[in-house]
Amino acid sequence: MATQLKNLSDFSHTTVPNGSAYKIAIAVAEWNAEITGSLYNGALETLVKHGVAEENILSIAVPGSFELTSAADLLLQKHKDLDAVICLGCVIQGDTKHFDFICDAVANGITQVSVKHSKPVIFGVLTTNDQQQAIDRAGGKHGNKGDEAAITALKMAELSATV
Repeated sequence: MATQLKNLSDFSHTTVPNGSAYKIAIAVAEWNAEITGSLYNGALETLVKHGVAEENILSIAVPGSFELTSAADLLLQKHKDLDAVICLGCVIQGDTKHFDFICDAVANGITQVSVKHSKPVIFGVLTTNDQQQAIDRAGGKHGNKGDEAAITALKMAELSATV
């Protein structure tokens, strides 16, 4: 597997925009809180590191990853000045098809909300086979998907402001 040897959160090959002009929301799922808390911390630290003022970061918690779509839609309806919404969650494969239904619904829902509002809505949801894969991608040996989602939000906010 290609990810076995990589830190997926290496941004040395790209330019990250300054976020000082942006207002960004983070919606984070409470389910799998150990993982989503690490994703959230990574996203928050990355936004601040790249110039987004803490008062321009709006954070909300939702029960699970399925609710991220509704949260993003509500945020963009009520806060017209948002430049992007980051959705953070973690769905770990179990013994039933629940995993497939949730992952599909969340991925499609986040895309639909982004298109509906013409604003970047970022998919920062881990969909892993087991707990260890989630740990490895939430600040572990493969980096932090929260960092990646924050960088994506900044890059897409810049794109949205320039096209």
